[in-house]
Amino acid sequence: MSKLLRIFRRPDYQSEVTQFIEQLKEQKPDLEAQQRAGRAIWWDKRVDRDQQQEWRQARVRQNAYVYGSASPAEGDRQS
Repeated sequence: MSKLLRIFRRPDYQSEVTQFIEQLKEQKPDLEAQQRAGRAIWWDKRVDRDQQQEWRQARVRQNAYVYGSASPAEGDRQS
């Protein structure tokens, strides 16, 4: 960047949201660790492939039109 352009350079824009988040991180330095712990509770789980296979096999296929159509277990379809 030339010397002339540096004179007229504007400061980098930061939205109010970005400023708020930075202030929050300064006030609560352990915030990111808390977020990671919360994520680990609900999202970061090991996938049980055997159980997933059982769920897929136990799935019952839904009729194309669910309202007013009888399931095959109930007998003949009603017209």
